Amino acid sequence: MSFVKPKSSEDSVSLEEKPYSSTYDASQDTQGPTFDRTRTATLLRKMDWNIVPFLSLLYLLSFLDRTNIGNARLAGLEKDLNMKNLDYNVALAVFFPWYVAAEIPSNIMMKRTSPSLWLCIIMLAWGISMTLMGLVTNYTSLLIVRMALGLAEGGLFPGVTWYITLWYRRHECGLRMAIFFSAATLAGAFGGLLARGISEMRGVSGKTGWAWIFILEGIATVVVALFAKWIIHDNPETGKFLTEEERTEIKARLKLDRTSLADEYHVRYLYAALRDWKIYVHMLITIGIYTPLYSISLFLPTIVRNMGYTNNQSQLMSVPPYVLGCVATISAGYFADRSKERGRYMMGFCLVAILGFVLLISTSNPHAQYAGTFFAVSGIYPNVPMGVAWNGNNIGGSTKRAVGIAMHVGFGNLGGVISAFAYRSKDAPRYYSGHGLLIATVSMSFVLSLFMHLYLKRENARRDAAMQAMGYTLDSYTEEMKHGEREKGDNATFFRYTV
Repeated sequence: MSFVKPKSSEDSVSLEEKPYSSTYDASQDTQGPTFDRTRTATLLRKMDWNIVPFLSLLYLLSFLDRTNIGNARLAGLEKDLNMKNLDYNVALAVFFPWYVAAEIPSNIMMKRTSPSLWLCIIMLAWGISMTLMGLVTNYTSLLIVRMALGLAEGGLFPGVTWYITLWYRRHECGLRMAIFFSAATLAGAFGGLLARGISEMRGVSGKTGWAWIFILEGIATVVVALFAKWIIHDNPETGKFLTEEERTEIKARLKLDRTSLADEYHVRYLYAALRDWKIYVHMLITIGIYTPLYSISLFLPTIVRNMGYTNNQSQLMSVPPYVLGCVATISAGYFADRSKERGRYMMGFCLVAILGFVLLISTSNPHAQYAGTFFAVSGIYPNVPMGVAWNGNNIGGSTKRAVGIAMHVGFGNLGGVISAFAYRSKDAPRYYSGHGLLIATVSMSFVLSLFMHLYLKRENARRDAAMQAMGYTLDSYTEEMKHGEREKGDNATFFRYTV
């Protein structure tokens, strides 16, 4: 094993064409972290309060806007737009191809511009689209606006996930991503209550109840977007809430954690992400999680209604499972960060979700079925931020990580297309095919998570042994040696995977 950067065709490129100098300069080294444990905890809390709450609000609005069509369905959407057969399922499905198509380009644009500007732009776009959805008068118009909504919203989740990695160390990201994503569970809970209240506005200004659900929630997004540019801090170097000493400390912490890998933009790192087989395994794990995620978020009120409850009861009964899901999501992120592992938690929550869907498919008892929704929600939702944190932890270099996260989330969101047809009206009230499909996808994610967990443990052990054979340890590996491998990303000798 060599610790010296090998010769390649890139070595002949002039320094002017390279995004950095290949000559190591020890004077550019960042001093290591200097804060003690108490000051570090204070700094993290300061970052948390200035970064995470607003991001969570953005995702709450995003998830609310993409899934409120499930609540609008119970408020008479299908009848008013003369929708029949699979029309509703198609309206759900058309959102996701556009959502997925936007993700990689959006992350590249966010990298090339700034998080505050780009997130503000896409928020305005999806808020306007959401508002227009309340003005549609026919099925065709509904499809067009749903596609526009998908295109606008596509960049938020992968963008914010990458943005969090600019501020926090690898094993601090999981909890923050979990808190951010827990907004989705709050959207599920809050959405049912909100839709129940807004639907009573039917007849106001000649609009139906479902139209007001779309209009008011879209306007709320636009209002928040108007302030986003000034609330979002682009990076630690420009964060106005930080002192100069704190900026230096964050930079030192991140350099120590990211192991001095290249963070500048270059197209070679995009290709590196596209060639990394591990990212593709995570993409398969993710589609197995996102398919039930969207199935639950889009159809939970309908599933509960077919247990024998009224429309209004179903809206309200969809709230408690999401509350438990929120607690499970944040708890999982906290304990995974503490243990510095992800795979075991992914597998454990997959088993919880499978239990939930087994309860739904195996009995006609409404109480047992309703209990199954709690297991399903609390098993699926924690694995969304857990999975993206696991993948992000194991991608070296900022640009490759931005692209890899977008690939991960983008492919997973194709599960939304599958989920749109998981629960068909003709399969009511038991939905055997839908529940069976979700048992299969979560089982696939469990098996692949087990494979990745075992592979990464073995690869870490192999790298440790190879380094020891050369007479080195991670502690003795110098900055100059790391600099020689800065382009290798997670293939660098000194990089260790999160298992």
